[in-house]
Amino acid sequence: MPEETKQPVNGVDVAQLFETIDAIKEKPDVAKFNFRINNKWINGGQNRTTIKDFYGACEAHPHSEAFVLDADEPPVLLGADQGANPVEFALHALAACLTTTLIYHAAAQGIKIDSLESTLEGDLDLHGFLGLSDSVRNGYEGIQVTFKVEGDATEEQLEELCQLAQQRSPVFDIVSNPVPVSVRLEGE
Repeated sequence: MPEETKQPVNGVDVAQLFETIDAIKEKPDVAKFNFRINNKWINGGQNRTTIKDFYGACEAHPHSEAFVLDADEPPVLLGADQGANPVEFALHALAACLTTTLIYHAAAQGIKIDSLESTLEGDLDLHGFLGLSDSVRNGYEGIQVTFKVEGDATEEQLEELCQLAQQRSPVFDIVSNPVPVSVRLEGE
């Protein structure tokens, strides 16, 4: 392995990244993951999500500690503002996933990133959520992402990394393509 792949790039252990890719090539089941959360309503628009563990690489993995995320609505949407609202969490998930994807792919190519910031905006019309119009989406009508990236890459390489982030980000895929979602009611 070349010396440059033995050193972390952008905080990513590139050698381990390539070992993971090789492991998946040898045993495809290593790539199967199942992420899960538990959510509980508190009051009004407030609810709390707890994230304790996930399944991946053919085994269960506990987090070092449970992550707790509170969601609520701002007062203008009848909430107590005890947390970001769900559509803001969706923007956060998209920003975080695009960022991670870009950083990992840059590291795999040996491109050092000095700074990366993104701004996301989503346009939403409450006519859909409130059932006032069947012609208006319940969710975002559009999302705009702007990256500001500095590093040892050409403008062309940065553009390619931004495209690669869109092509490989799991959350970008989730929000860009229909995903089957099943909902069931569990009896007492």
